[in-house]
Amino acid sequence: MAVYLPIQETISNLKPDQISGERKNILAPLVSFIQEKVNGNQEIRLNFICTHNSRRSHLSQVWAQAIAHHLNIKNVFCYSGGTESTALFPMAAETLKNLGFDVRKIAETDNPIYSIKYGENQHPVIGFSKKLDSDFNPKSGFAAIMTCSQADGDCPFIAGAEKRIPVNYDDPKAFDNTPQQAEKYQERSLQIATELLYVFSQIKA
Repeated sequence: MAVYLPIQETISNLKPDQISGERKNILAPLVSFIQEKVNGNQEIRLNFICTHNSRRSHLSQVWAQAIAHHLNIKNVFCYSGGTESTALFPMAAETLKNLGFDVRKIAETDNPIYSIKYGENQHPVIGFSKKLDSDFNPKSGFAAIMTCSQADGDCPFIAGAEKRIPVNYDDPKAFDNTPQQAEKYQERSLQIATELLYVFSQIKA
């Protein structure tokens, strides 16, 4: 079954051919990890890690899960975590909603829990902030994808990670409480989506 139509439209407007050679080199180890798992008919476990597990890591987790499904790449399981837990930042959730995801808050606490669906018959991504070694995340055989330079520097070693891949993104938090906030969150979300579309488009079944 397909992803929601608004998400399909968002994906169709992305331009992975415009990604720089430098960024493609940064993304190459992630392509290799996924391809090796596909070749071995193994589960593909991707854990996107940022300091607070509040913005970039969630955007990456959700887009990776949706795009893998959109491109019919099987056995992809996406996670996210942080060096500490805080909360999924509301603007990150709102940005995904604006790009076609069905985002619903299912538990109201200091660290709210969100259901984030990308297709009618697909299991939702459960979005909330958690430490990278949370029981919600895999313990072995996963790629640890570092989405921010601080987490990358703070975590030179990640227990259980089969591969550690730095793919850093600028933090849209820099624009919180400014008139550019929504625009910058969308810009970062679309950058992440574009790069993940490129990654999964390289995979040969």
